[in-house]
Amino acid sequence: MAELDIALKDMMMLDGAIGASVVDYGSGMPLGMLGGTKTLDMEIASAGLTEVVRAKVRTIEQLGLNEEIEDILITLGSQYHLVRPLRGRRSRGLFLYVALDRTRGNLALARHRLKDIEENLEV
Repeated sequence: MAELDIALKDMMMLDGAIGASVVDYGSGMPLGMLGGTKTLDMEIASAGLTEVVRAKVRTIEQLGLNEEIEDILITLGSQYHLVRPLRGRRSRGLFLYVALDRTRGNLALARHRLKDIEENLEV
């Protein structure tokens, strides 16, 4: 689990990071979490995003698209919520999730860093 801890810490080092988790979207349970606030419970947010990921995967399958989700962005008035499903052989069924303060976060950099974190993570 050391790699998981490193991935979470790397996500929290992003400018404006509020919270981060690595989530199993089969069960909806986070394998690890860091951060959060009184108004952003990372466990609840992670479970809720599980439903979003499942719905989009199902829709892609129903449409017969030969595509995979690269990332999902949810934009709120004060926050960005960025989800990146993992594609590695050992990490399929998991996703990275980071919530960013919209005024301090850099969305392009966050997307780039999540890709790097995904490539280096073995769960």
